[in-house]
Amino acid sequence: MNTSKIALGGGCHWCTEAVFLSLKGVNEVEQGFVASHGKAKSFSEAVVVTYDNSVISMKNLIEVHLHTHNSTSAHSFRHKYRSAVYVYSQKDYVKATDILNLLNADFGQKLVTQVYDFKQFRPSDEQFWNYYYANPEKPFCETYISPKLKTLLTKFGKLTNGEKINASRELI
Repeated sequence: MNTSKIALGGGCHWCTEAVFLSLKGVNEVEQGFVASHGKAKSFSEAVVVTYDNSVISMKNLIEVHLHTHNSTSAHSFRHKYRSAVYVYSQKDYVKATDILNLLNADFGQKLVTQVYDFKQFRPSDEQFWNYYYANPEKPFCETYISPKLKTLLTKFGKLTNGEKINASRELI
């Protein structure tokens, strides 16, 4: 197994966590708050994804991420929900930047998603971990997370973990 890490931010970490927990090759998703440096030094909601890169690629993860949050919107809550890919090495910084440039063609507008160096992580309260899969019928989950999982199934069905996502499929 070739384990790698990447952190992704863009929307509510409950939503982002559910998306990445639903993918094959993802070993762990930690939700919380990530900070980098410079203009991204403040904490913003994100998840840290540990994955097996022999099963799912960084490109797959970034592509899923871009399609499951508003990656082209510079809305007023970007300080709380920074659209970002956080990386752990210079090599991954270059790779993630190249992937974003390549995938930008899939969107009608320019991506606002930026690549940052990962500096710090602060986990969310444990009561919120695995929020969707523990609470799929809660109104927040039905309103915000289920549509993201529907997009995931529609656009990236081959990447999904059938066992995990099929258990809640009737809610999606």
